[in-house]
Amino acid sequence: MTQPAGRPLADLFVPEPAQWGLRGDPAVWRAMRALLAEVAVPDDPADAAAMLHSAFEQVVGARLDDPALPPQVHRPDLDDGGLSAGTVDIETWRQQLMPLLTERAGRPAPPA
Repeated sequence: MTQPAGRPLADLFVPEPAQWGLRGDPAVWRAMRALLAEVAVPDDPADAAAMLHSAFEQVVGARLDDPALPPQVHRPDLDDGGLSAGTVDIETWRQQLMPLLTERAGRPAPPA
């Protein structure tokens, strides 16, 4: 497996947030990280944001910017059992998690 030419988008997912909305949120985070493991962070932060939103859509099956999206989306493939497992908190993604990732995309890479 080859590494991307620049810093991989997956680096934006480290460290994980200290707080999640629902139990499906960490599964989405980790699935997006895996999906973007071999994609380099683009120079333009807007392009990085678009890639992050596209990855979210691929994992969750819904567009985060869709105003008709319900506040919670259940994804059976992310359900590992238990209360709220596999349920994604859309507002947490809109207000906290996606802004965190896009902010990280706009920062320079940390020193090696």
